[in-house]
Amino acid sequence: MLFRDEPWPEGTPSWVDLMVPDQAKAVAFYSGLFGWDVQTGGEETGFYGMAMVAGRPVAGIGQTPPGQEMPAVWTTYLSVSDVDKTATAITEAGGQIVVPVMDVMQEGRMAVAVDAGGAAFGLWEPGNHTGTQVTAAPGTMAWNECMSRDYPAAKAFYEQVFGYGFQDLSNDDFTYAVLLLDGRPVGGVGALPDSVPADVPSHWSAYFSVADADASAAKAVELGGQALGTPFDSPYGRQVRIADDQGVTFLVVAPNEQSGKPEGWED
Repeated sequence: MLFRDEPWPEGTPSWVDLMVPDQAKAVAFYSGLFGWDVQTGGEETGFYGMAMVAGRPVAGIGQTPPGQEMPAVWTTYLSVSDVDKTATAITEAGGQIVVPVMDVMQEGRMAVAVDAGGAAFGLWEPGNHTGTQVTAAPGTMAWNECMSRDYPAAKAFYEQVFGYGFQDLSNDDFTYAVLLLDGRPVGGVGALPDSVPADVPSHWSAYFSVADADASAAKAVELGGQALGTPFDSPYGRQVRIADDQGVTFLVVAPNEQSGKPEGWED
């Protein structure tokens, strides 16, 4: 288990949150699955819930505001030092700002954008809240990736806005590149396969670390969710896609023999 108090480097996925019609139902599901202690804020926060591991924040769960129609999804936030400057760069690169830059009390500043390939993501300029403070433990953020309907446009967009480098992992079966910051992997961008139904849009996906992917998939079903496929091994861990009991999808990944345990890993 690793702790972090400093802001994450520019362009690093630093936070994920979920806005759903039934916040209490989501809190029960994810607390049961990941062992989170979700602490709900006051009215001034919109009763936003902070999911805690070892007493530190790792993710957010909120209630969809009344009268607002928005998809229930896990949103990935990229850390930025100047959200206004980044918002301008996004529009110049062919993206859109769909939730304008705003202050979140003294916690930080944020916006929500759509990239040139149509995938939505958030921007977070740290204030008191720097993002996730725990990694390398079950229930913490493990990986974030953009799966796009327009891979060339998405790749060019993120390179222009955030200055990412790329490690190409593509083969005959898929198109995918690791996003690099100063040579360090921070996320991924890939092409949605032809096998994915046409109504699935470009999107960012969040992966959460677990100790046992098979046990987590079974637990999700017990809690009213679904395992969308069978857990499988990869060089990066044993993983499976899950839908929670409100239909929101995410992935879990556990260390396996191929991946080994990440530095600082603690079950």
